[in-house]
Order: sequence, then C-alpha cells, then structure tokens
Amino acid sequence: MSIPTILALLGAFGLFLGSIIVSTDNYLIFVSGSSLVMVAGGTLASTFISYEPRYVMLSLKLIYRMIASPKVGRNVLKSEVGRIIRWAYTVQKKGIPALEQEAKKAVSGDKFMKFGIDMVVSGYTGEEVREIMTTTIETTFGRNTVQVQILKNMGAAAPAFGMIGTLVGLIIMLDNMGGDPSSLGKGLAVALLTTLYGVLFARIIFIPAATKILQREEIVRFRNYLVAEGLALLADKKSPRYIQDRMNSYLDPAIHFNIDKMKK
Repeated sequence: MSIPTILALLGAFGLFLGSIIVSTDNYLIFVSGSSLVMVAGGTLASTFISYEPRYVMLSLKLIYRMIASPKVGRNVLKSEVGRIIRWAYTVQKKGIPALEQEAKKAVSGDKFMKFGIDMVVSGYTGEEVREIMTTTIETTFGRNTVQVQILKNMGAAAPAFGMIGTLVGLIIMLDNMGGDPSSLGKGLAVALLTTLYGVLFARIIFIPAATKILQREEIVRFRNYLVAEGLALLADKKSPRYIQDRMNSYLDPAIHFNIDKMKK
C-alpha cells in the first residue's frame, strides 16, 4: 500500500469534513441521495455511452490501484543495471548461450524481460533487439493508458453533471416560488450539493487516480527502455563497463551503478 497516498486521501476528506464541522451543526444538509445519484449515475452513464464497457470496468478497477505501492522505484532501476551487468560478465566468459540458463530463474515473472532475453539468445543484433523492444514498450504503454484517458473524461463529466443537477434543482425551486418563501434557501442549498459532489468526485478521485496511474505507467516505460538498452548491448556483446556507463546515462547520478563495488 502507498501510505503517502492513503494519508493524502484521508487528509483531503478530513479537511472537507472538518470545515463542515466547524461551520455548522446541521451536517445532514450536506447529504443528498438524489444529488449523489445525479452525479455518479450521470457520470457512469456518459462514460458507458462513450467507451466500450470492458474498458470502463477496467478504468474503475484502476482507481483502487491509486493506493497500491508502485512497482518500479529508484532502487529497482539501479538493480536492473546491476543485473544486466552480471549477465554481461556471463556472456563475456561463457558466451550468449550461457545467458539463457542464468536468466531463466530471474525473469520468470517478467514477460518483458523474458521476451528480450529470448531475442538475445536467438542471435538478434543489438539494433534488432532495440527496435522490436521499442515497439513493444510503446504499444504496451498505449494499451495501459487507455483507462487513464477514460478516468480523465470521468473527471471532466462529474462537475458537468453536478451543474446539471443544480440547474434541475433551481428549476424546481423557481417553480415553487409561489409557495412558502422560507423553503427557497433550503431548496437552493440542496441544488448546489450536486455541484459540490461533482467537484469532489473529479478533484479527489477521478483526476488524481488518472494522474497517478499515468505517472506510474511512464515510470514503467522508462524502466523498460533502460532494460531494452541493456539487452541490446548484451546482444552486441559490449563490455560490462561500457554497458554500465551507457545504462547509467539514463539514471539520476545519485543512483548510478558502480561496477567496481560489485566486484568486491
């Protein structure tokens, strides 16, 4: 679990609820089932009309991933450099065929890495490995970010349906103006709740989830480019030190891999 994300979510809702508590004793005026149905139902309906149901469901499931821990961090990037350098020593001593056995256990759960290793072992040139893996990286990134766009559109739709609900409430309120004038203020408060709900859904759930998932997919794409470059250099049988310097050029200097420390 991503503790900072969870704390931020609790903080966002806490600030909202806290401002209500210190401002009024009538907390129930901020609760409206009809407003919630208008915003949530309208947003979902619009999304299902716009996109295929399968992708909408996948997008909704992604919201939960917002609080999950990221798969790739700074230390992971550094360890990838070290792993490929160790394979480079294996290739240097025993040749490309020895790489298959050594890498088999290490990449059992990593389909991208396994795909690249298979190409290296099969005798592809470095340029061929780089070209094919680049295509794989970009197509995978494109597939994984379709849901991000859907979540962003949901973030845009929620405030719009909030405004629609407000307009509906105002129309009903104006229609009742010939009745009890004291009910107008209460009616206006309920009408405005839909706009409040729409903004909350958009700015605390949909848009933050889309932004975080996109950022994590970009980090994964960066990691994959780093790995692809290392495997391409393995295919060309470059020296371990050259591979180190080439892969380190992708990284923040603070996490550069040091081949000399690995030898000790």
